Amino acid sequence: MNNQDTANDNPDTVENSSNESESETGLSGSRRWDKLRQISIPLLGLFLALTIIFGIIFVYWRNPDIFEELEAYGYLGAFLISIILNGTIILPVSNVAVIMSLGATLPSPLLVGLAGGFGATIGELTGYLAGRSGRGLLKRNRVYVRLEKWVEKWGWLAVFTMSIIPFVFDIVGIIAGALRMPLWRFFLACWAGRTISYIIMAYLADFGLEVMPWFN
Repeated sequence: MNNQDTANDNPDTVENSSNESESETGLSGSRRWDKLRQISIPLLGLFLALTIIFGIIFVYWRNPDIFEELEAYGYLGAFLISIILNGTIILPVSNVAVIMSLGATLPSPLLVGLAGGFGATIGELTGYLAGRSGRGLLKRNRVYVRLEKWVEKWGWLAVFTMSIIPFVFDIVGIIAGALRMPLWRFFLACWAGRTISYIIMAYLADFGLEVMPWFN
């Protein structure tokens, strides 16, 4: 009996070959699932972000007076308005103007800033989710490239710093998502910066500073 016959007659050899084949099949299936997950999760994030953005636009289109109505809800209104206005940059209403208006009329500018800052952070997640789906969402102009380098170098500290400054943060959120910054780190940095910014705005209005024309 030759070696080939011996190998064929050995049940351990047959069993080992079968186990190796099953292992390779399972590994291949796992790789396919990982690849599918890598593709589907960013697309799901983009779909969610676009759904929120277009939903906000549709609500505003149906009721342009929605922000005046929400201001009547006080601190809850500051929270909801901040979610809406930070969820999209298309609407012709400034969140800074709303926060300053509420800071001047409500008893506690601190609570206005806290409520607005938390709402703004939730709204900014649309940019993060959109960026998480891929880097080709924005034209990579000089401003984008510079901000991207800052976020790459400084990470959450860059997100925190620029979230304090009005008007530039929407791009930063997209960049943070594209660079795969952990969601919790982005959220906390954005929340801290936005809250500081809104508290300052609310107190400035409470002290009698008028809303500047370009915020209207």
